[in-house]
Amino acid sequence: MKFETLPGFRSFYPEHCSVRNYIFELWRKSAVRYHFLEYDAPTLEPLELYKEKSGEEIVAQLFNFVDKGERAVALRPEMTPSLARLAGVKANSLKRPVKWYSIGEQFRYERPQKGRLRSFYQFNVDILGEPGVGADAELIACLVDSLQGFGLAQSDFKVRLSDRHMWVLFLEHWGVGDSDLASVLSVMDRMHRMDETQLHASLLPHFNDSVDRFIDHLNQLLAIADIDALSQYFNSLALSEGIREQIQSRLVDWSALSDLLKSMGVADYIQIDFSIVRGLAYYTGFVFEAFEASGEGRALAGGGRYDDLIERLTGNTMEAVGFAMGDVTLLDLLESKKLLPDLSPKPDLMLLFIDETARSEALSDAHTFRSQGWSIDYPLKLQSFSKQFKIANQKGLSFGLIYRSEELEQGQVVLKNFQTSEEVRIERNSEHLIERLTSILGQGQVLSSPLCEDKPL
Repeated sequence: MKFETLPGFRSFYPEHCSVRNYIFELWRKSAVRYHFLEYDAPTLEPLELYKEKSGEEIVAQLFNFVDKGERAVALRPEMTPSLARLAGVKANSLKRPVKWYSIGEQFRYERPQKGRLRSFYQFNVDILGEPGVGADAELIACLVDSLQGFGLAQSDFKVRLSDRHMWVLFLEHWGVGDSDLASVLSVMDRMHRMDETQLHASLLPHFNDSVDRFIDHLNQLLAIADIDALSQYFNSLALSEGIREQIQSRLVDWSALSDLLKSMGVADYIQIDFSIVRGLAYYTGFVFEAFEASGEGRALAGGGRYDDLIERLTGNTMEAVGFAMGDVTLLDLLESKKLLPDLSPKPDLMLLFIDETARSEALSDAHTFRSQGWSIDYPLKLQSFSKQFKIANQKGLSFGLIYRSEELEQGQVVLKNFQTSEEVRIERNSEHLIERLTSILGQGQVLSSPLCEDKPL
């Protein structure tokens, strides 16, 4: 019987693990630069946690089952509910603002397609307990920083910024009540995939005779590209006094956020785009998504403010804003831009020998090198030097340490530069051996360098 990887899942061979670990490393470095603290949560959570957050319809998208303890459970499809649970438990003792991040595997039972798999890794970054726009700016700046860390520039990606709160006010102005709000927002979230006829048909039940006029105003809103235009548009509407006051308050927040993003050096990456709605019902304020600059493909990352979710899930009030970035679409972009470095795993040094006596001495030195944190490789069975040299070249190694009886009898080993074929004898028992090797290997010195006091062979 032939077993294959399940649809939507990936097997990670060493070369793929190297790429995955590289992505994790740069994600982690970005989070640390902004002083976010790492947390983690179980991969398996109560099914009710996701139903409470997203409703019964979420179950169709989950890997869920009843465990041997008769508990309804699910593999986590996202990290936010777990984060809300963790923060809610310690809400009264956590020092605010809480700045946490995680890197973990998520699972969603959906049709595998380009940029979307059933198993994927996500970088989740959140700030809890801070209602001001400073938290939103910090998250957006961290998002930009993390993408820049991979070598992506302003010409490669944009962060599209919108406002869920302003969307709600806009729809209230058009008479959309609470009972229809979620449905209309869902249409807004999907409208980029609709033609005019489909959009008209989807909105008709909610706007009836005014649907054409609404679509006209909708297109005006979607065309807005700066804060001045945003202000002018809403000032032109015949808003109720209550809605106008809230709009003016939001425009102040927009200006404050814009000023912060300019100060943080990321304003040029930001693009106002009210087509970003974020379909999830729990968003309450600014929302944003990062896209490849051409706008093609899936979002690289997405997030926003969700001030009410933690209270809804735990009963403890705690404002929140965060984003998540998946590894699948990011990897697709890095490969298309040829931004992945050579990640072929290489040992720091290869030890070479052709007889038992030399092997014994080499293994003794290997233990010493490894105790200093070096990665050491050597043949597990005796073979000719020519074959070992070939293997070293295939691995792209620059240096090897050769153990031959002639030099060992004199207390020496031979350091070989595979790139130049130069060789030099080094005193094996010298207390400075590791320091000298570190200098040579770390700086990529040729063997005729002054660091090598011994004469080349």
